[in-house]
Amino acid sequence: MFIQTESTPNPATMKFLPGRPVLAEGAADFPTRTSAAKSPLAQRLFEIDGVAGVMFGEDFITVTKNGADWPQLKPMILGAIMEHFTQGLPVIEGETAVEAPREEYDPADEEIVDQIKELLDTRIRPAVAQDGGDIVFRGFESKSGTVFLNLRGACAGCPSSTMTLKNGIENMLRHYIPEVNTVEAVSA
Repeated sequence: MFIQTESTPNPATMKFLPGRPVLAEGAADFPTRTSAAKSPLAQRLFEIDGVAGVMFGEDFITVTKNGADWPQLKPMILGAIMEHFTQGLPVIEGETAVEAPREEYDPADEEIVDQIKELLDTRIRPAVAQDGGDIVFRGFESKSGTVFLNLRGACAGCPSSTMTLKNGIENMLRHYIPEVNTVEAVSA
């Protein structure tokens, strides 16, 4: 098994490509060891000293470090991923469906929210996944025209995430959806 690695715009996060599907669809984010209870692979990665976060995409795994150096961490992470897949263990145990995030918006804004989600799913999320991250819709406040998004994986804590959020995502949403005025990041 050959696992490719890619750096991400976030120097604390690296993307690992095992050359096989990781999740059937969507993404699963494990920002803490406790949140990884249903994932044998995430638990295994958290056992490595220096691993601070794990996220799975359809064909990639991103690992966020805390203080450790990549030259020391990378071989241990590669070994853990390789061992996990060669043993044929599940990535997530039990129900593989990822729990839907809590969304807050006025039901009267359903049409606008559907447009926002469509743009996120078709144009923004695929681009962000290329960098080992994910962006999840969390809400829309029509009075102020504010869209609330949760940044995950390599996007969470990335030095360039604010620029991506404001210059990229906000500009695109404002261009296609006149009701959108601003975009704000929210935590999980």
